[in-house]
Amino acid sequence: MNSDKQYMRRCIELATQGEGHTYPNPMVGSVIVHNDKIIGEGFHRKYGEAHAEVNAINSVEDKSLFKESTIYVNLEPCAHHGKTPPCANLIAEHKFKRVVVGCLDPFKEVDGKGVEIIKAAGIEVTTGVLEEDCIFVNRRFFTFHNEKRPYIILKWAQTADGYIDSERDDDNNSPKWITNDLARALVHRWRSDEMGIMIGTNTALMDNPKLNVREWTPNNPTRIILDRTLRLPVSLNIFDNSQPTRIYIGNNASAKKNKKDFTETENLTILNIDYAKDVISQVMTDLYEQGIQSVIVEGGTKLIESFYKNNCWDESRVFVGNTFFGKGVKAPEVKGRHFTTNNIDNCNLYTYTNDTLPANNEEGL
Repeated sequence: MNSDKQYMRRCIELATQGEGHTYPNPMVGSVIVHNDKIIGEGFHRKYGEAHAEVNAINSVEDKSLFKESTIYVNLEPCAHHGKTPPCANLIAEHKFKRVVVGCLDPFKEVDGKGVEIIKAAGIEVTTGVLEEDCIFVNRRFFTFHNEKRPYIILKWAQTADGYIDSERDDDNNSPKWITNDLARALVHRWRSDEMGIMIGTNTALMDNPKLNVREWTPNNPTRIILDRTLRLPVSLNIFDNSQPTRIYIGNNASAKKNKKDFTETENLTILNIDYAKDVISQVMTDLYEQGIQSVIVEGGTKLIESFYKNNCWDESRVFVGNTFFGKGVKAPEVKGRHFTTNNIDNCNLYTYTNDTLPANNEEGL
């Protein structure tokens, strides 16, 4: 029904208000409708706090109306005890007339069980309303549970003539800015939305980045660094212990020797992987085990292309400035399906998605 789509769109709008605050939980919005009128709304605001359905139910003063009402939710109501009780049980207890679900929850503790609980209570359930849009809004969550790895966003800035960096030497070793202040603020906002941020050795050494969100809300991601021989100096900003940092080193004499210069702390973890094997897969497995659902990769061309080669990526976000270097480090060759183009002051932002990622259809966002 068209009205179902209308109210599901509102669920999605509400859900996105929790972006960056619900990890490891998904973003969920809920709407309660009585006689074609919204009487209650809610969304999951923060991990550990009440779920969307609870907030929507609590927003309605006259709960006797629920027996003649429909509750909409973009993701299947949970069926297990976590930080909060099961929402499916709460919906069943209030004896709603009907429940409309955007998509089923891929988490093994739910995955259809929530719908079963509600149906067992004699409540009519409709599923699959704007399903692709509902999956899209929680694409990080779905990728994490279905693919057993974090959702990967590849990000870089390149000049109009296709360079990601200029040639550098001892006399000219500072990075040249390609975009603008607005683009930089946007990148910091993106960082606050993801659980991890990754770079390689050369980027850490040449740029000495902090990889934080100092120009946005203080929701710093876990820093993820690849350094086979651990040749990065301990004095770099990434080792300031201000936020969680994981550095992956190899099983070699140099790494073992250089490790003596580091002191592992609560915010600094040094891990050994086999660089003779598939590095990306090893790192993805570890990050999955750590519960890191999403990573924005801001490394150089070599690191980004390694994700393309492994087909281990979901989005590419490419800034193209109006500057020209003439020579330098060539930018990666972008892959995937062109998704959007946006003007960011004096540069353009192009986004691409992996062809295997479900497309967001025209019904929704």
